[in-house]
Formats: sequence, structure tokens, C-alpha cells
Amino acid sequence: MRRKPGRLVPLELAICRTAVQLRRRGTGEFHGYEIAKHLADVADHRRLTAYGTLYRALARLETMGLLQSRWEDPHIPAAENRPGRRLYALTAAGEAAAAAVVKPDIARTARRARRRKWAPA
Repeated sequence: MRRKPGRLVPLELAICRTAVQLRRRGTGEFHGYEIAKHLADVADHRRLTAYGTLYRALARLETMGLLQSRWEDPHIPAAENRPGRRLYALTAAGEAAAAAVVKPDIARTARRARRRKWAPA
């Protein structure tokens, strides 16, 4: 898929939208597996093809300034006997990018509904 200048590809947009939903539920930071699980539940496993795809998209979003990341405190994974996680948080720019795309989607859906409603029989 080719990227249009200034636009997000569908996976990046889905990550931003999911991050907004997680923030509304009280989860300010998330890790890759958590976002992958949520995307798979919402998109019925159609959007994500491989974890490598997800992590490259997360890195691109961070480079664009839509996400910020940090490694969790090393004492937490040591105590839980698991690898450390990179935690991501949506920035204000990321939230604005997700909101800017949602509005045209809503307008397009409304136009389609009006066309169907008033279409001649």
C-alpha cells in the first residue's frame, strides 16, 4: 500500500483509534501485544498479518510524533519472570490525527445513508 503524503495507512490509523479507546477506558500506556490483541478482537483478525508489521507501524507512529514510548521499569519484569515491555502512549498529535480521520468517515457514512434513503425505487 502506498502512503499518501500526510496520511496514515489503515493499520496506523487503527492503532491510533485503539489507543484513544484504551485511554478512555483508563489505560494510558499499552504494550505491543495488548494493542495486537485489541486490534484482533475488533477487526476479527483481518487487519494484522504479523507482529513484525505491528511493531514497524508503532515505530513509524513514534517517528511521526503520534506515539511516545519508554521501557518499563526493569524490576517489574524481573519480579514477574518475563521479558521487559516497551510501553507506548498516544500523544496529543496522535489523538488529533485519529479524530481528524473519524470525522470524514462519519460524514461519508451519513452521505451514503442519505443516498440510499432517497434513491428512486
